[in-house]
Amino acid sequence: MGDKGGDNHSEVTDFILVGIRVRPEFHSLLFLLFLIVYWMVLLGNLSMIGIIVTDPRLNTPMYFFLGNLSIIDLSYSTVIVPKAMVNILSQKKTISFAGCVAQLFLYALFMVTEAFVLAAMAYDRFIAICNPLLYTVRMSRSLCIQLVAGSYLCGWVSSILQISVTFSMSFCASRVIDHFYCDSNPIEKISCSNVFMNKMVSLSLAILIILPTIVVIVVSYMYIVSTVLKIHSSEGRKKAFSTCSSHLGVVSLLYGTVSFVYLTPPSNPELRKVASVCYILFTPMLNPLIYSLRNKDVKDAMRKVVWKKKVLL
Repeated sequence: MGDKGGDNHSEVTDFILVGIRVRPEFHSLLFLLFLIVYWMVLLGNLSMIGIIVTDPRLNTPMYFFLGNLSIIDLSYSTVIVPKAMVNILSQKKTISFAGCVAQLFLYALFMVTEAFVLAAMAYDRFIAICNPLLYTVRMSRSLCIQLVAGSYLCGWVSSILQISVTFSMSFCASRVIDHFYCDSNPIEKISCSNVFMNKMVSLSLAILIILPTIVVIVVSYMYIVSTVLKIHSSEGRKKAFSTCSSHLGVVSLLYGTVSFVYLTPPSNPELRKVASVCYILFTPMLNPLIYSLRNKDVKDAMRKVVWKKKVLL
């Protein structure tokens, strides 16, 4: 049986992505929805990156992390959405074996990296509010680079482990993946191998990723709230909280949508696909809006860019 599974596994050259099940007359509408939202993802995140890179006032640790967050949001959407859009209008709806491996690897890489970058941003806000006099010393450029590099390293290691166990399985039952991208859960469903080890590895990775990042975020904000409540003036408290509100909004959006994706019952795959659309498209679309609408420095930088364009015209 083991030999048979190995032979069948070696014969798999591609998979079929079922996609989101809608009536054929709605395919164009679904494609248009993906196109519009993805265009907004590109516009919002590229604008955010451009503003942070070009405005000297935003050359701070907070905006360094924010710029990397925009790169991550842009990247994991780009890994999935263009292929999903092609498959919406295509009859074949296939993805090569190598393409599926690459898609799952990059998706997991950026998803895990984002969780650790958000934890680093929480630590940054903790130092800024609780130890403002030591902020420039503690949050040095080298430390910020190390935190981001460490986030990518954690993402890379977890992704290697994830794809190693996922694609070591035999696929002798089917090659039809009931999703619009390559994800570990629907891939496990088409395997004829014992998936117990896969589930244990996925659970262990989830615990090792979610637990430390959540702890850092929660503990950081416990200290932040405690410090802010000691500020006597209401204006001072408001200013301190305003520097954290955008980050809290992004954290809530990320963990809310990810929970929606992975807590959706497996018996309802279509609802899980809708939840995935929220995470892959709407979260990276909304993140730049949250930071630009609730952040005075970003709004001032945007006004400066718009004013320069008006002057040139």
